[in-house]
Amino acid sequence: MNIPERIWKIVYIVGVFVVVVLAIGSLIGLKVLGTAGNNYRNQTPPTISVNGAGEMVAIPDVATFSFSVTETALTVGDAQTKAATKTNAAIKVLKDAGIAEKDIMTSSYSINPHYEYQDGICTQSYPSTCKPGKSVLTGYDVNEGVDVKVRDLTKAGSILTSIGGLGVQNVNGLSFSIDNADTLKDQARSKAITEAQNKADVLAQQLGVKLGRVISFNETGNQPVPIVYGMSNSMMEAKASIAVAPTIQTGEQKVTSNVSITYEIE
Repeated sequence: MNIPERIWKIVYIVGVFVVVVLAIGSLIGLKVLGTAGNNYRNQTPPTISVNGAGEMVAIPDVATFSFSVTETALTVGDAQTKAATKTNAAIKVLKDAGIAEKDIMTSSYSINPHYEYQDGICTQSYPSTCKPGKSVLTGYDVNEGVDVKVRDLTKAGSILTSIGGLGVQNVNGLSFSIDNADTLKDQARSKAITEAQNKADVLAQQLGVKLGRVISFNETGNQPVPIVYGMSNSMMEAKASIAVAPTIQTGEQKVTSNVSITYEIE
């Protein structure tokens, strides 16, 4: 092999070595850049968090109450007839007052044996002996419960008086609520979000930054709780004791929304 050929062979080997070194260096460089990019992407972006509150006040527009009839008779059939007669009369009063069928719902119906405890009997002779007392079946109880929704609150007092005049044993749970509570909740939330957005705009202007996308949102608040009107379970037991319709005060209810919004800063 002559000298020029040796020179070219050496140049070739050196060139291959340089190419390999450059290739390895490029791979290492790309890996470093990729790692740096990932680290940059994994960094938590700067944010602004703000809170907002909204409130809506409304007067309840729906009243609800329930009543139940319990009748006892020697046979199931007689007890059912007595209970149905009184319940049907009460439902007629409700319908005559303008209560729609959809707002009158039978909530419970039960038939149970009626027992009475009888004391033991002792003999008069000596030595005296006594038979133990025992529960004796004396008939059957039939109970029917009805839930009522009153949309015209001006009639609530007179309806209660009319139901009581029928001798219904139990009237319970007169309470007031807002029929469109979801709409009020939406309005309260809209107020809260608007307040939070205004706060975020002011902060961004003061800090000299620009708001980006919303990266988190949280809401807390309350739904209106029905207002319970104080009323004894037995207030309707005596027909003659209630002659004047009670005055019903509905009060007012609040629906609130509290939001927290976090914006990314661009």
